[in-house]
Amino acid sequence: MKKKTTLFITQAAVIAALYVALTYISNSLGLAYNAVQFRLSEVLTVLPAFTPAAIPGLTIGCIIANISSPFGIVDIAAGSFATLSAAVVSYLLRKIRFRGIPVLSTIPPVIFNAVIIGLEIMLLENGEPAVFFISAAQILAGQTVMCVVAGIPFMQAVKRTRIFTD
Repeated sequence: MKKKTTLFITQAAVIAALYVALTYISNSLGLAYNAVQFRLSEVLTVLPAFTPAAIPGLTIGCIIANISSPFGIVDIAAGSFATLSAAVVSYLLRKIRFRGIPVLSTIPPVIFNAVIIGLEIMLLENGEPAVFFISAAQILAGQTVMCVVAGIPFMQAVKRTRIFTD
């Protein structure tokens, strides 16, 4: 039991650290907090399909990474809520597989971030519904690239390494 707890905490911590580092790298390239975001860290949002430790890992990583967000505490709260929600749903979808890969687990981060961050930006900007639709579409585009287009090959690589098997 103690070994499994230690493994869980270690995996969550490594995932959180990787999420923060990859977000900061993305930010240094101007890709992390813009209208269309291509956060390298978002590829990690597929990890709940392989380990439940990814749920707290991604959430804590997002909290820390969003400290640098120009939207401040609102983005820390909203972004972390979107990440937590998406991670839980991705974990629940992990057993639905296509050719052995839990492809559906790539979709919740796209949807939750588009909707929640789109609402956040709309409320912080001017409350106009058009801002929501534009922001949600922009977030959806970036998330689709990172979570689905890059996420599926990343899933295949993770599966091949067997890093999350006991």
